[in-house]
Amino acid sequence: MSGFDPHGACVVVTGAGNGIGAALATALAARGAHVVVADLDAESAARTVDVIETAGGTAVVAPGDAASEDGVAALIGTAREAFGPVQAWFANAGVDRGRGLDATEAEWALSLDVNVMAHVRAARALLPEWLDAGGGRFVVTASAAGLLTMLEAPAYSVTKHGAVAFAEWLSATYRHRGVVVQALCPQGVQTRMLTESGPLEEILSRDTALTAEQVAADVLSALDGDEFLILPHADVADYYRARANDTDRWLSGMNRLQQKLDAGKAAGGE
Repeated sequence: MSGFDPHGACVVVTGAGNGIGAALATALAARGAHVVVADLDAESAARTVDVIETAGGTAVVAPGDAASEDGVAALIGTAREAFGPVQAWFANAGVDRGRGLDATEAEWALSLDVNVMAHVRAARALLPEWLDAGGGRFVVTASAAGLLTMLEAPAYSVTKHGAVAFAEWLSATYRHRGVVVQALCPQGVQTRMLTESGPLEEILSRDTALTAEQVAADVLSALDGDEFLILPHADVADYYRARANDTDRWLSGMNRLQQKLDAGKAAGGE
């Protein structure tokens, strides 16, 4: 079991302007990490840095696109200039776009780019140096949707499955060379994404919606080891096992939830 001590380490957190990313960045800084706060929203990223610095931590803002090849290269360059080589990458940025089969080509393309290809591009850029150095840590925020599914949201569900699959591949390929990969898969979390999920909010909150700070605390605890799945909601592990043990029964249960959503829409006149 190989732990990661954030103290003194250069770490990057993408999507760190709000929600889980901001809570992660703040928690890592409290443990002594030098944090690169990355987000498309420069103002939100700057607010996270302000919170960290006010608490006595060390952070630098890195606004920009962490999904593109150029954006990843620029982000790593900012980190290196500020704090030296990146030792841990928290691939937290994600998007939820489109509903049902009405999700557009553009929404699917953006979801694939941010929720999957961003991780691929970061790994391509980071792995050569990590392999030379003997290791690194790559933590993907993948969501319980990456292990199960999210009704009404095919682009989100498919791409979060892709995020888990890529993390699994990365771990299987490089764990013997010191690269530790972990997949964070929370269910309902009290963030803007949850409040904007409409009728799905009740379903996503059925096992209690955690705060972003609670999820960040679970991630920090998980850094002490190298277990692949980080599951802040313990029930997700039970659902995952049930899905594998009897897929048709699980799908029938999910379909019953879909029927409940459909009935709610009909009652609401949608």
